[in-house]
Amino acid sequence: MMKILNRNTLTKKKKDSQASMNEKLNVLRAGVLGSNDGILTVVGVLFSVAVATPNRFTIFIAGLADLIACAFSMASGEYASVSTQRDTEVETVRKEQALLNTNYEDELKSVQKYYISRGISPETSLEIAQDLLKKKPLETVIDVKYNLQLNEYLSPWSAAFSSLFSASLGGILPLAAMTLSPASLMWQATILAVCLSVSLTGLLSAKLGNGLVRLAVTRNLIVGIITMIIHYSLGILL
Repeated sequence: MMKILNRNTLTKKKKDSQASMNEKLNVLRAGVLGSNDGILTVVGVLFSVAVATPNRFTIFIAGLADLIACAFSMASGEYASVSTQRDTEVETVRKEQALLNTNYEDELKSVQKYYISRGISPETSLEIAQDLLKKKPLETVIDVKYNLQLNEYLSPWSAAFSSLFSASLGGILPLAAMTLSPASLMWQATILAVCLSVSLTGLLSAKLGNGLVRLAVTRNLIVGIITMIIHYSLGILL
């Protein structure tokens, strides 16, 4: 039984490390999504306005206004989303604490069933469950039932600031290309900036999600090109 408990201690350390990694990945995910959204929304406005007017200052103000709106929209969305997740986790912990106080035997059985499902005999599983619930009842129950770590909640502020910064950074690239490049090259420069930017966000998203890099980059490129075509067409129609 001591070997099993030692193994559980090592597993706990790995989960703590995983929780920290999940926090970092969540912030990076928000950053990648924010950057991609910033690129596409800003270039959409730039293309529509640039077709309608040659005035570079008007194009710049329209793009800048959209960049700011997009950045704050993405940040507030991430904050709301992660806050909801955090609130759910906190409520789950509160509920399990109440169950430990009012229905201890069922909680004990839940922990025992967890170790039985991992190939440990019912008798030994019961001993492990009893020992763990004596030492750290709430931590054990939420780990076993929900794979949550006590007091290890995702930070909505980290996700929001990551999204705010990355959306701003992503939107700046096409905005700078359209407004700072020579007038004769502004379309080519903007198209190139968008293609490079969305390819980079596709690459990062694939790396973070262990996906196929080529597929992610191609998908982002297609979406970026379609976005430019649609908004260019809208600018002509208007």
